[in-house]
Amino acid sequence: MPKMKTRKGAAKRLKRTGTGKYMHYRAGGRHIMSKKNAKRKRRLRKPALIKKTEMNRIKGSLIG
Repeated sequence: MPKMKTRKGAAKRLKRTGTGKYMHYRAGGRHIMSKKNAKRKRRLRKPALIKKTEMNRIKGSLIG
């Protein structure tokens, strides 16, 4: 049986932490920033952890 392929789109967007959790960057921080307040823009700059409910889907797409 051949090897399972990694979904490269997911692999490029996610980074695994030392404890085995996955981090991603938040959506909505690229353009149309003038209507967003400073607190929101600051929050969008920082990476976020993947929620526990989504971990099974994420692990399935990163097999490889």
